[in-house]
Amino acid sequence: MTDHYEEAANNFLELSSQQRLHIIFRLLEKKSKVTSMAKDLGATVQEVHRNFARLEDGGFITKDMDGYYSLTTYGKTICSQMPSIIFLSQNRKYFEDHNFGNIPSKFIMRIGQLANSTHIKSVVKILEQWKSIYKNADKYIYEILTEIPLDIIEPKVKRIEKGVKFNYILSESAIIPKGRKKLLQKLNYDKLIEKGLVERKMQKNVQVLVVLNEKEACVSFPNIEGEPEMTEMFYSTDPMFHEWCLDYFRYTWYESEIFQENKLRE
Repeated sequence: MTDHYEEAANNFLELSSQQRLHIIFRLLEKKSKVTSMAKDLGATVQEVHRNFARLEDGGFITKDMDGYYSLTTYGKTICSQMPSIIFLSQNRKYFEDHNFGNIPSKFIMRIGQLANSTHIKSVVKILEQWKSIYKNADKYIYEILTEIPLDIIEPKVKRIEKGVKFNYILSESAIIPKGRKKLLQKLNYDKLIEKGLVERKMQKNVQVLVVLNEKEACVSFPNIEGEPEMTEMFYSTDPMFHEWCLDYFRYTWYESEIFQENKLRE
């Protein structure tokens, strides 16, 4: 096992260079010669040649008969792991007082898919972003929440009335605003449920919040005590980010129980 750690440490050493990281990610896009890469990076040929040699010795890249370098299978796989390190490095401060809650390890292993995102702070900005997601939805709105602010109900209903599918998961201990039932009655919410445009489920312990449509998504992780919060979130239109959120929603959906309105208290 010690030998494995030593080998891994050597690999990290080879990657502990901004230029070498640039090189492997450029090679992920297309193969290249040393001179072309040097021009792309604005570096000297000697410097780039030296870093190519180190990456080749480390098994990350290989050279063909025409002098073009490309990534090995090992190099491509390493590239696929880098976004996780980048995401965690970019948001190290955030994860000092947040964790991943109760999400399965298979989603943590894919956390690099969230790397291309915007970190949004403040409840007001988050609610405005949610409303924008509702407004932009053409096919569906999916969400997992522990709180239902009164002013986000009507924007969703307007889209549902246009034929947008709405599936949501609520925590059994969700914070429900006074006047919710009256507003839903006014908006003929029951008829939308009867038409099959709204489907609901419930979970005992929701920690991770997700809101998405078919084009964009956002996710919020719990604080260090495992409590869900609406003061910070990550938002993106990036396909990989969206895929992570959609997969997590679907996983949670199939793990959730039948919705029981009587468990909610205004």
